Amino acid sequence: MDNVMAPVMEKIPGDFMHEPYRLYARLRHEGPPREVIMPNGVKVWMVTRYNDVRAILTDPRISKDGRRINELFARHSGATEEASSYDDELSAHMLNSDPPRHERLRKLVGKAFTARRVELLRPRVEHIADELLDRMAGRPQADLIADYAMPLPISVITELLGVPVEDREPFRLRASTLVGSHHSADDVAAASVAVIDYAGRLIEAKRSAPGDDLLSAMVQVRADGDRLTDGELVAMVFLLVAAGHETTMSTLGNAIHSLLRNPDQLAKLKADPDLLTTTAFDELVRYDAGVSLATFRFTTSAIPLDGVTIPAGEIVVVSLGSAGRDARRFADADRLDLTRRINSSLAFGKGLHYCIGAPLGRMEVEIAIGRLLSRYPDLRLTVDPTELTWKPSNLMHALVALPVTLSATM
Repeated sequence: MDNVMAPVMEKIPGDFMHEPYRLYARLRHEGPPREVIMPNGVKVWMVTRYNDVRAILTDPRISKDGRRINELFARHSGATEEASSYDDELSAHMLNSDPPRHERLRKLVGKAFTARRVELLRPRVEHIADELLDRMAGRPQADLIADYAMPLPISVITELLGVPVEDREPFRLRASTLVGSHHSADDVAAASVAVIDYAGRLIEAKRSAPGDDLLSAMVQVRADGDRLTDGELVAMVFLLVAAGHETTMSTLGNAIHSLLRNPDQLAKLKADPDLLTTTAFDELVRYDAGVSLATFRFTTSAIPLDGVTIPAGEIVVVSLGSAGRDARRFADADRLDLTRRINSSLAFGKGLHYCIGAPLGRMEVEIAIGRLLSRYPDLRLTVDPTELTWKPSNLMHALVALPVTLSATM
């Protein structure tokens, strides 16, 4: 098949995460993967259709080698800030690795980060959610991002890792600086040094006096005579905190926002809370994914896809948010339907980089929404939806705040 002519390259506006779905709909309609310039100035190939996204996520010609992609950032942007702000020690985790290193890291981490360990956290997640909801009691209004969606996942992940209570807030702030998009290179570099230093000291503490936590388990885990090095442990601490905090916070905030914007579906969920653990969660993350764009990848050889060819050595961005709204895959895709049954959701990725923390994120969101609606069934937005603002980000579709009016049952 002859390649179709590529459209004129466009620059993605810096505020596109305020309403990404209009852009995604246009790009899907216009055709196959195409070159665009991201708000940070990096030229990438953006993939928006469901079948194309799935194909890229599972294509062995796609690499996530962190060191190599730094070179490509420099080549495709003329600026090195994005590539050089992180310390290499933090970047050397399994999300930025290819086989065989990826399989080795995932095997070792997977022996510690088990389904049983996640399930044992359920009572603590419920307790943390209830504590946060208790703090709202008696107040007419609350910000469900600052008061609920942000503190819940960071409390869970730092507890899972065994971070002492007194260290959790400063550690959260430093980790947030590393994954935010509005911080200077100097701030990111300083936070990088601080996170590496703290994680190193925490690892030594767990080695000397192991506890019943994930980091202690990762320090001790062995497989076929292999074990994680200190550098790999530091990188995994950063990855788990960043992924376990920012992504779950965004997913939870977006899910609550979607319910409040769709009162018929909110009423359906309140009438049948069991929907949360059957179909509702998958539909909520399909409808408005917290991770709108997956982390950057690049081609190791030319890839023909949907009538075009992405050359070797090109950065590729796959839109999980766009894939979830593709009418070729989902009927009436722009409508929220909590009874929709979804097969092959891409919200947590696909293939070898499928999110290892997906079961934990799912459990947190299900518990958080269930507890919230049980405690405050008359919850409603305080402001007009058009007044809500979204974080400036190259990857996340995340609310800055979600102001609501509370009405507690006694």
